[in-house]
Amino acid sequence: MREVVYTGFMSLDGVVDSPGGGPGEEHRSGGWVFKDVEVLPEAFALKGEELAETTALLFGRRSYEAFAPVWRDSEDHAAYKDLPKYVVSSTLPESALVEGWGPTTILRSNDDVVELKKSEGGAIFIHGSAELARRLSDARLIDRYHLLVFPTLLGAGKSLFSSADNEKQVLRLRDSAAYPNGVLKLIYDVAG
Repeated sequence: MREVVYTGFMSLDGVVDSPGGGPGEEHRSGGWVFKDVEVLPEAFALKGEELAETTALLFGRRSYEAFAPVWRDSEDHAAYKDLPKYVVSSTLPESALVEGWGPTTILRSNDDVVELKKSEGGAIFIHGSAELARRLSDARLIDRYHLLVFPTLLGAGKSLFSSADNEKQVLRLRDSAAYPNGVLKLIYDVAG
């Protein structure tokens, strides 16, 4: 069974949206990752380490529409170009898929994600896509979290975790690190 891994930047109060700022990120604190915290390469090394494990990318519709046209031509994201991509959306038409960014498949439901997990291959990483991550977490379809937690309280924005009255999920710490700029690396496996 393939693992689904959520990876992202998160504020201490759980906000994951608009970390880099830019088009499509209208959050009042957009770009918060780079505004108030010293950039230390070792704090961002996790992103490079993930590349070796990533065999496919999974997005929600809005994150796909924001990332695909930018990441396709980005030197920083060149390693993702030819990887298979999956977009979970009940509304995205095939005609909206971005050309030249590797094979992309639209999944229409959580059941399609279950089938993807059963397919051959390695880890599938979710970038951005807070709403998708909440929905997949509620459905118990996320196997691991890779979080870089920033010493910032944003007070508003999309949360990674649902506020629904769901059954408890237990996470087991796989790896962690603290950096001089206050950023924490937390890697958790979802138990059970």
